[in-house]
Order: sequence, then structure tokens, then C-alpha cells
Amino acid sequence: MTPEDFFADHPIGLAVFQRVKAGLLELGHVDVRVTKSQVAFRRDRGFAYLWLPGRHLKNPKAEVVLSIALGREDASSRWKEIVHPATKHWMHHLEINDPDEIDAEVVSWLREAAERA
Repeated sequence: MTPEDFFADHPIGLAVFQRVKAGLLELGHVDVRVTKSQVAFRRDRGFAYLWLPGRHLKNPKAEVVLSIALGREDASSRWKEIVHPATKHWMHHLEINDPDEIDAEVVSWLREAAERA
């Protein structure tokens, strides 16, 4: 399955994927892996994930969710939720309804996550 297949009926999701991928281009090698439930961006390990809440929730409030693994808790009010599953690992979840929400701030978080992956 390709990202285009995953986002086949979700043009906003596909546009978000393309923006995230473009924001990571200058970092060099980044793998993209697609499963039935998400599109993952990886280096030695995964650091960012796109998923469609409509596949899991009855009334989603966002078209797509971008989850970013950081080595710290970020205090931005943009995050929908932050979870702390391991000592040096915080997952930050960002609800996205417009590809323009993938701005310089989000790209900086993605690059930070990629650097530690």
C-alpha cells in the first residue's frame, strides 16, 4: 500500500502527507511506511505518524492527526494531547483540518523528532 492508497478518499490527508514529506526532504534519508492504520516516517525508529481518526472514531474533530515523538514535552497550546509512554519519550498529537497547518513550527518539531530517531 502506498500513501496515495492510504489517503485515497481523503484529499486533505494526502496534502498533509505531502507537506510533511516536503518538510523533511533536506534531512536526507527518511523512510515512509504505510500500514492499514497509519503512515509512519522513520529513520532508525519511527518519529512521526499520520492517521485518520474517522477510521477509529464516530465523530472525528479532525481530518487527519499528526503524532510526533519528541524527547521532551512541548508546551505549545496547538497539541490536542501529549502522552508520556516512556522516560525519554513524549508523543504529541496534533489535529489537522487544513494542509496549511503544517507550518514552520510543525516542520521544526518534525525535524527535531527526526534528528533523535
